Amino acid sequence: MFSKKLSKSVASAAVVLAAVTAALGPVPASAASAPLSGQRVAVHFDLAKGQTPENVALGPCGDVYATFAKGRQIAEISPRGAVRILATLPEPADGGVHTPALGFPLTAGIVRAHDGTLYFLYATGTPDLTGVWRLRPGGQPRRIAALPSGGLPNGMALDPHGRMLYVADSVLGTVWSVPTTGGAPVAWSTAPELAPAGFLGANGLKIHNGAVWVTNLDRGTVLRIPVRADGRAGVVQTRATGLAGIDDFAFTGKGDRLLAALDVANQVALVQPDGSHSIVLTAEDGLQNPTSVALRGDTVYVLSAAWYGQDPNLVLAHLNH
Repeated sequence: MFSKKLSKSVASAAVVLAAVTAALGPVPASAASAPLSGQRVAVHFDLAKGQTPENVALGPCGDVYATFAKGRQIAEISPRGAVRILATLPEPADGGVHTPALGFPLTAGIVRAHDGTLYFLYATGTPDLTGVWRLRPGGQPRRIAALPSGGLPNGMALDPHGRMLYVADSVLGTVWSVPTTGGAPVAWSTAPELAPAGFLGANGLKIHNGAVWVTNLDRGTVLRIPVRADGRAGVVQTRATGLAGIDDFAFTGKGDRLLAALDVANQVALVQPDGSHSIVLTAEDGLQNPTSVALRGDTVYVLSAAWYGQDPNLVLAHLNH
């Protein structure tokens, strides 16, 4: 998500939202360095109907699933750029004004299970709606686990066995574990490294090589938390620093190299296993506060403009190994 400098203006501004148009032409400027090439804006989302993309999950046939941050919606985007709304979540009775840190209802992290079931997060500041939601193919959205209304569930990942969801809470500085069957969440980690430093802490979350990896937006860090043999959280390891405004991320392969969205800087960074990083995409490539990154084969997907900007979009690039 965005920095504390922008929280008041973004939370109070009326974001104009809109119907989708697919635009498959390339962005004329190229700011990508050697690891990425062929970057282009593949889909433009119009602001008038709430299509401000925040988080992304990939399907098996080239389709993309996205949460629309302020639209309270889950969308499917075809390989040709056509957008289909799969679900619209109920609006809280108070309009979401008590949503922590933001003041509006937030639709955030999304993952897809092998059977096509989508799991996603909704934060409203109210106990009746905040939590983990599920959408089965052809079904209706249903909340399967309540999360504290005083928190802001943000990033989420599904374990390799498809049984457990891990959720990063940006306000409470907590990683929750929630069974995919639903039920009471467990505070899996409340390590101090997850806490915010003024605005938002734990943000993006992935499971990789036997560990839960989490970013901290305020602190600009990438954290690795080993999963012990008994399933409990191990000691937090700080794997990268100096990544101001870091949000979601994706690993580029079996190793620990990753691509991370730096939303306030309008950049994507390539972070090496030793913690060093370089900038590989910028605003010249179409980015406007990018919030999430995904990888399918050699294709990089970046969602932009969840919070501000006039061109919410999906940027594609080729990863050069």
